[in-house]
Amino acid sequence: MSGQDIKKPETRDEFEKVLMETAKKEAKARSFLKGRPTKPTISGTAKLLNIHRDTLYAWLKEFNVDFKEIADVVSTAQVIETVGSSGRRTYLIGEALVGGGNEVAHIDLLIGDKEGPVGEAFAAGLSSPCKGHTPILAVIRPNLPPKPHVLLVPKVTVKNSEDTAKIFGPAQAAVAKAVADAVEEDVFPKDKVDDWVIVCSVFVHPKAKDYRRIYHYNYGATKLALKRALANYPPLEKVLYDKDRAKHPIMGFRVPRLWRPPYLQISLDIPDLERNKKIIASLPRSDRIILELGTPLIKRYGTKVISELREIAKDVFFVADLKTLDVGKVEADLAYEETADAVVAAGLAPVETLNAFIHEAKRLGIYAVVDMLNVEDPVKKLRMLKDFPDIIVLHRGIDQETGRTLGLELIQGLRQTFKEKRFLIAVAGGIVPETAKEALAKGADILVVGRYVTQSKDIERAVRELLKLTPEMRRDVDLFRVHVE
Repeated sequence: MSGQDIKKPETRDEFEKVLMETAKKEAKARSFLKGRPTKPTISGTAKLLNIHRDTLYAWLKEFNVDFKEIADVVSTAQVIETVGSSGRRTYLIGEALVGGGNEVAHIDLLIGDKEGPVGEAFAAGLSSPCKGHTPILAVIRPNLPPKPHVLLVPKVTVKNSEDTAKIFGPAQAAVAKAVADAVEEDVFPKDKVDDWVIVCSVFVHPKAKDYRRIYHYNYGATKLALKRALANYPPLEKVLYDKDRAKHPIMGFRVPRLWRPPYLQISLDIPDLERNKKIIASLPRSDRIILELGTPLIKRYGTKVISELREIAKDVFFVADLKTLDVGKVEADLAYEETADAVVAAGLAPVETLNAFIHEAKRLGIYAVVDMLNVEDPVKKLRMLKDFPDIIVLHRGIDQETGRTLGLELIQGLRQTFKEKRFLIAVAGGIVPETAKEALAKGADILVVGRYVTQSKDIERAVRELLKLTPEMRRDVDLFRVHVE
């Protein structure tokens, strides 16, 4: 990318114009390299302007310009241009949840060509009304629909005149006004208002009473859903990052997965239920903590202890250490039924047992863990399996602990031998901060810690000490997430 000499703009309008033009060029060049629409960056834009990035930051601050807003406009324009030039029918999807209480608004919408699948859905919906869910045209007021036209589809069954009034009144007006304002504000491309239509699914709670809030929330949700549809939101990177951190507001708990190591696995081996409850209550909040329900604990209380401890740790990833040696399918089922996220089989089990165990765990959607405790040749054993486990544990038993952690030299060997496989490596046995550093340096994904934490006089301090070992684990401790979308 070649740059252009530029003097400092004299006015905010001049700066915004130059910034927008340059950001478009920068995004177009990056999109060409990546093969898809891409947002401009401050560094790339500064490079095209032949100024230092810090200079651009200073100008943004001085002229009170938000680069993110510029990037969003450029990104949306790119998507529209890409869709329009692809030769395919436009098919954009947007969603937004706004507000709270009974008046909460949830909008799902489709944007597309009149002659494409969205246009067909628009015509079919308008011409085939369904009892309780009759689609209607959104209007700003009677006799004044917005452009593009919008088909409003009630999600909740309309049962009486009161429900009808809420749909035909504030919800209908809010959706129509949001679309009209989006066109006026250049969120929606003006040259497409006669070519595209919108199908908009609207949620209005039967107990909603406040018309002003129904309008207010549905307007905001529609506007946001439109922006998201036109920007192809969310980017895949955001989905993959947030999926293990998100909590659905109605469900009320998170269900994490483990593909962003490192993690700290606390082994609850003490066969005392109340003691383990106190240990869990003492742990700091962190996305990096895994709870292992140890074999002695499960032997004493049975697999139902998983559900019982789940009541006080709803958001945590639970590993059921059954050390399965036989009937692999049955034991995977037992752990699954009690809501375990992962289940452990012994690497010493017969190949047939491990194959059945791994197959069943993966069929059910939980992690299959194989513990290599006392397995002389883990690589040989793994090569014999039909399916590959999600987690391999390099483990030295409590009775064998005499010093340094055993098996760390196997980490890189496993990575090289099975480089086409996707799996995590956990290390267990004598893990303290010193050996944990060595394990992480050699590529361990999960540190399995027992007595260093569970028998500590200060459990929280012991855990925090281990979580300080990597920047990733430090960042996730006691993390308060603010919903800003």
